[in-house]
Amino acid sequence: MKKAATAAAAALVLCLTAGCGTPPSGNERKESASPRPTPDAANKHVTSTGETLGKGELEKVALVSGDVPGFAVTPLPGGGETGKERSEQPECQALAAVINGAPEPAPSATVHRTLMDESEEGKDDQTVVTEILTSYPQGSAVQVLQGVKDAIGACGRGLRTTGGDGPSTYTEVKELPAPKAGQEALAYQVTGSFEGTRVPLVFQLVRTGSTVVIFYTANFIDAKTPEIPARLATAQAAKLP
Repeated sequence: MKKAATAAAAALVLCLTAGCGTPPSGNERKESASPRPTPDAANKHVTSTGETLGKGELEKVALVSGDVPGFAVTPLPGGGETGKERSEQPECQALAAVINGAPEPAPSATVHRTLMDESEEGKDDQTVVTEILTSYPQGSAVQVLQGVKDAIGACGRGLRTTGGDGPSTYTEVKELPAPKAGQEALAYQVTGSFEGTRVPLVFQLVRTGSTVVIFYTANFIDAKTPEIPARLATAQAAKLP
């Protein structure tokens, strides 16, 4: 399965903070969303202090090189920048917010990382994953995942956004198998466009207590759904209080 290209890593950041560019053709097949994800039964034993972490504390618990064998971890250049896209359909705004790198409700602290598979270094299809760690006042983290769940169910036929570098059209939203990590997790694909080419964007959200971790990647090569290794979510969730 092709992954996000190393050379396209910077473009991925631009895509998720400034819009994915020109709309795809109108004759692409649209599908309805699958049923809403639910927390995996295997995760019900996971406990958390529910502590709301500050930025310095998020920095300490964020993944580092060596936490996941074979993955190099670095700070995300320009990680503090967020997009300005707003969904024309209010029921889809939670998806647009995650695309912006600014989930709603707004977190009290945020840390960004880039994760790269060292075994694929030099390949055009090297796995490149962006991680956003967010911390919330008690109770708000649950709202983030619930809002995205509701949007996945309501926006299977896609959404249109404005406010980035012009309007963007996403033709499909579909649920994917969620990683078995944290107290609650979900995964989904949003199909967008980059310079006229179909680009699948894949997101994973994992909640542990008051912390929500977002992973995302994209495939700029052949429009197949890219993979985010589940061990990334498992390793990150294990570091959270």
